[in-house]
Amino acid sequence: MSRLLAHAMPDWSDREPVANFAAAGAEIVGDDPDTARAVAARIWDRTPSTAPAVQMANQVGMVFSRLDCTPRWRERLPEIKAPTLVVHGRRDRFFPVGNAQAIAREIPGAHLLVLEEAATAIPETAADEVAKAMLTLGQTAERPSAIIHSPSDDWSQR
Repeated sequence: MSRLLAHAMPDWSDREPVANFAAAGAEIVGDDPDTARAVAARIWDRTPSTAPAVQMANQVGMVFSRLDCTPRWRERLPEIKAPTLVVHGRRDRFFPVGNAQAIAREIPGAHLLVLEEAATAIPETAADEVAKAMLTLGQTAERPSAIIHSPSDDWSQR
């Protein structure tokens, strides 16, 4: 792990450094670097944006999607019966808000709370907002799925 983490992040907006980064990581863990380079290049090519955060999320998502677990965690989301609050930071550079939207849609009755000023961690200044949303879960557990979002979101409730 230390060898993997020692590699500097590539320029995610540039196809070749991203492919080379994937190849270097594959070589460290004993996978075929040429295959990893080709897969990373295909992922880069099929991604509709060259924005670094989008490219990075797609590359990392591919790594997670290849983990060998059955059943896949994503397939099990509809099985969740507990009231669920999905909390996501609007400023998260790693995963776009769309990932949280997709997870919330898959969990029956889930609520999505997008924190406008948060990235990957919940800031102390958002504690009251998160607590209020959590308390609301118990009151709405019997209602169909609801999405809690800011007025700046351009997607609608399902």
